[in-house]
Amino acid sequence: MNRFSLPYLGLGLGLRTVHYAHILEQQPEVAWFEILSENYMQTRGRPLEYLDRIAERYPVAMHGVSMSIGSTDPLDRAYLGELRALRDRTRARWVSDHLCFTGVAGKNTHDLLPLPYNEASLEHVARRVREVQDILEAPLALENPSTYVEHKSSTMTEWAFLSALAEEADCALLLDVNNVYVSAYNHGFDPADYLAGVPWERVVQLHVSGHTNHGTHIVDTHIGPVIDPVWELLGEAHRRSGASILLEWDAEIPDFETTYADALRAKEFLG
Repeated sequence: MNRFSLPYLGLGLGLRTVHYAHILEQQPEVAWFEILSENYMQTRGRPLEYLDRIAERYPVAMHGVSMSIGSTDPLDRAYLGELRALRDRTRARWVSDHLCFTGVAGKNTHDLLPLPYNEASLEHVARRVREVQDILEAPLALENPSTYVEHKSSTMTEWAFLSALAEEADCALLLDVNNVYVSAYNHGFDPADYLAGVPWERVVQLHVSGHTNHGTHIVDTHIGPVIDPVWELLGEAHRRSGASILLEWDAEIPDFETTYADALRAKEFLG
């Protein structure tokens, strides 16, 4: 059990528009769905109608890409208000976003930009996380990003930074094992060192996904299927955390049966 007493949901799937019809017509035996928060904010269209129907039958959790928790811009309180309203509407079990910034001076790059891992950055992000949690009146789960460059000003590893941040802000963590694998390949560290530094009692969710290996580097494309070394990391992370598992597949998405069959491979590695 995680320190926040958030529920164990089992093995779930990222909710994608191409699967709406199948889910509503066939009502597959999926334990839960993760939604991309921004897809259902500032809209009254059909996606929200589909979400309402799916959330009536399945547990959901929310995953965002626009909080920009590491930015120097002020937190967007209107955005956070909408986020809370969507959580309440869907009865989402928790809300997550990424340890990153997405822009500056009011400009959104629509990319997850890496932070320097040092004391000044830690103090800045922890203060913002606490403010977000006060608005949500619930723990925020932060995900480790995939990264391709590092800051010269960093004085600690990503896993040490995440651990210190979780303690300082008293927040939850979403551990993406594919991102661990991608970043380890790109920066030359051992994924085992990363796992050894994670405060597992704070991990409430695990992400797994595919990626694209270009030889010199790996890009976190969320194109499946998931490779065995990433599944093996997932198995180890689950043994240490007992956290809910979610497969992401965001590009070149196949039919629902194929996507969910890949998610079910997790059972081969859970032990």
